[in-house]
This record gives sequence, structure tokens and C-alpha cells, in this order.
Amino acid sequence: MRLTVIAATGGIGRHLVEQAVAEGHEVTAVARRPRHLPPGVRTVAVDFDRPDSGALRDAVRGADAVVSGLGPRDPRKDVGVTSRGTQAIVDAMEAEGVRRIVVVSAAPVGPVPVPGQRELPRHDPGDGFFMRHLGARIARTLFRAHYADLAVTEQILRDSSLAWTVCRPPKLTDKALTGRYRTAMNRNVRGGFSVSRADVAHHMLRMVGQPDTIRQVVGVAH
Repeated sequence: MRLTVIAATGGIGRHLVEQAVAEGHEVTAVARRPRHLPPGVRTVAVDFDRPDSGALRDAVRGADAVVSGLGPRDPRKDVGVTSRGTQAIVDAMEAEGVRRIVVVSAAPVGPVPVPGQRELPRHDPGDGFFMRHLGARIARTLFRAHYADLAVTEQILRDSSLAWTVCRPPKLTDKALTGRYRTAMNRNVRGGFSVSRADVAHHMLRMVGQPDTIRQVVGVAH
């Protein structure tokens, strides 16, 4: 499979690239400074603070799917980079006729919109007592602008013509790949407080070939 990995040198992106190469996929890695990548990986330099539409179109051209680990280097300072970058990626994919995309978001973003439902519930249905009344509140207070930008990012995908999937992990760790984690469709994983970046990457690559996840938000956690 031909995969374009966005933010290929980031915390999740580097795992996406390494795992995709190990699985035998043909990988194009997109990053601000695409270096220290496995041999044989095609690289495209894009600064997502000011995305180059021509470079992005080149990066996604001919891809079977795009997998994005895009996010801010500092969630309290680089606000807006995820939504701006995702809009540029969507535009490039639509221009090149590439439809499949899997992106990473975050569990604290909030309840997933339900078609025909006029108001969102106050809490994500997968959150237990602690997350509803303390954990999610603390996270949103500390990184309010970041999660608001992720919500905009998710809406950009909903408004697009793409076959998208959003992966929502809770707290990310640097523990080793296990390939063992829990998932939940359109809700957070009950009792899921953390998950490794390596396992998030593993989950995202699995979902590329899972049609039942298209236009869905999927929670993942240990």
C-alpha cells in the first residue's frame, strides 16, 4: 500500500513511518525537516505553520491513504496548526482524488456529534465518574485552545468529501509497542487513562483498511 505519513518525525509520526515500512508499505514522509527516517522512505518538506499546497499535492499524489500525526509542538503556544494543516491536507487530497485519511485527535475533545441530535450531551458516554467530573475538566482547562482547535479539525473532516477516521487517544506515553489496546466507536474507552504513541500508530495503521471506521471517531486506550 502507498501511504503518506503527515508529521512523520513527530511523536506518533515516527512510529507510523517505522511500522509502515516494517509492514512493507511504500511510504512518503511529510515533515518540516524530514530527516533520520528509514532507508527507502520518500520525503517531502512542509512547514504546517504555512503549508505549501503544491508540496502537499505532490506528497499525497497517488497515495492509497494518508495517515496524520499532526499536532502542535507546544499545545499552549502553537494553537491553530492542526486545523490549518488539516485543511491544507484535505484540499490537497481532494485536488488529487485521494480519499482515505486517518488522523489523530484527543479523548478530551468532547462528545461526538450524532446526526439528527440537536444538542450534544454534557459528557462523552465513554467517560467514567473521574473523567467526567475531574480528569477531562483539568485537561480542558490546561489546554482549552488546543482542544478547541482539534474540534475544528474534526469538523473540517466532517465537512469534506473524504473517507476519514479520527483516532482519539487519552494521555500519550513513550512505552513500547504492544499491539494490545481497547477501542470504542464514537466514544472514549471506559477507564482508559493512557496509551503509548507506538500503539496509537499501530491502531491508526490498522484502521486504514477497516471500512467500518470510515467517517467515525474511534477511542483507543490501554
